[in-house]
Amino acid sequence: MFKHIVMWDLRGESQEEKAQAAQLLKHKFELLRGQVPGLLHIEVGVDSSRVAYACDVVLYSEFDSQASLDGYATHPAHLRVREELGDLRVARHQVDYAAG
Repeated sequence: MFKHIVMWDLRGESQEEKAQAAQLLKHKFELLRGQVPGLLHIEVGVDSSRVAYACDVVLYSEFDSQASLDGYATHPAHLRVREELGDLRVARHQVDYAAG
């Protein structure tokens, strides 16, 4: 199994704007369920700690193979979500790894 974790800091002048952006991002990525071959699990969490060093949103996903994870990067449904949400983020962090 291969895991793909992404964390974003979102654009917004207020906490309310950031919260709206976070909910939109969460909704759009959750729509990818069942659309990407090899995507076994996808979960999107919105930070509740509000500490200064926390990211606003995290994406946790699992793939059945490295090839499926690679395919996700260029899958049309994923590219559409990235395009729709492109200007919401101010920073992005990613980790991919093979699990046990």
